[in-house]
Amino acid sequence: MSNRFTQYIIGAMVLGIITGTLIFNFLPDQRAELAASINLIAMLFLRLIKMIIAPLVFATLVGGIAHMGSGAKLGRIFAKTMGWFVSASFVSLLLGLVMVNLLQPGANFPGTLPDRTQSTGLPVSAFSVEKFLTHLIPTSIADAMAQNEILQIVIFAVFFSVAMGALPERSKPLLALIDDVGHIMLKVTSYVMMFAPLAVWAAIAATVAKNGLGVLWKLVVFMGGFYLSLLILWGILVIIGFIVIGPRYAHLLRLIREPLMIAFSTASSEAAYPKTLEGLNRFGASSRISSFVLPLGYSFNLDGTMMYCTFASIFIAQTYKIDMSLATQLAMLATLMITSKGVAGVPRASLVVIASTLSQFGIPEAGLLMIMGIDTFLDMGRSATNVIGNTLATSVVAKWEGELAPVHALGPDDVVPPDMIPGEVPVMAGH
Repeated sequence: MSNRFTQYIIGAMVLGIITGTLIFNFLPDQRAELAASINLIAMLFLRLIKMIIAPLVFATLVGGIAHMGSGAKLGRIFAKTMGWFVSASFVSLLLGLVMVNLLQPGANFPGTLPDRTQSTGLPVSAFSVEKFLTHLIPTSIADAMAQNEILQIVIFAVFFSVAMGALPERSKPLLALIDDVGHIMLKVTSYVMMFAPLAVWAAIAATVAKNGLGVLWKLVVFMGGFYLSLLILWGILVIIGFIVIGPRYAHLLRLIREPLMIAFSTASSEAAYPKTLEGLNRFGASSRISSFVLPLGYSFNLDGTMMYCTFASIFIAQTYKIDMSLATQLAMLATLMITSKGVAGVPRASLVVIASTLSQFGIPEAGLLMIMGIDTFLDMGRSATNVIGNTLATSVVAKWEGELAPVHALGPDDVVPPDMIPGEVPVMAGH
């Protein structure tokens, strides 16, 4: 079933490109209207995903933490997780900086540059340390779940599950109920994912129908350099995976093919969350770890987005022939390290982060107008890279904590239940 689903996704992507190209070339007058109509299918799928994210994150996270036991263990896992996230973010930002300086995609830019005074319409004041810190804490868990604020749900779930651990006898019935909800949400997820191929077709077709593939040629040097940099980042992540986890990391790469393709084709990391969680469980990562690390990764470990921030910022400086010293570029890297955290769930978040950073370094914000037209195509690569980075982080932390089930205990289609103790043989068959 897994291989067949993968084939459906690939087929949907190819059909989407064909459909979009035909509309763009042969129905120029109706392309905008048709693109909007087709995109409605993709939007409905993303709404279905958003519908299940909050209860899925809450149930699996509370169940996972409650089964952890001591608060000291939770603190240790959190420290290891954040240490990995900060290191991965630094590597991603630095790689973007190195590659954009090596490739110089903005030097001798052939296109017309936007006027420096033009506005992008992006809320450049959207990010500050103060706003980020106050945004961490939900004023209402109901509102946080309604808005799919993953980080806020994580904060509440940690307090809730630690309190449950402090009252073990009173918590037993509730913990059993939450475990059941987790299993039920995973089943609901399997139903929702049946619509994924249709959504992939619609997302690709609408994007190509609206913009055409020709738009890519206008910035082919920039796009080519960015995707080359992404491939190098993938290579680094995969090498680290094999070093830390060993040969079995190849199995994880096979298990996350589907979430990778879903993230790429829909340009949404969020759409891939349920399948990513399932893939990690099949790999043998304890759900105690995956249900904690993965949601945090959606705010703190967006490797593809990190690299794009430095790559795009310096590219814009190059197009306007603004000379930036090494010290200035490193200062920009440090700024992006802070401002880029907690961007999950914010529309066009990477563009907002870049816009606010450009203004701090005297680079025209209007330069973003050059790349906004192809941002969806760039977001595809960023989203897929975020999936790779988060699955690696989760599996590494699981390995460090001794909560990666031994390979002999797992078959290729096995799924580890949320309450499985590491080392036990899985009891829930895969789809």
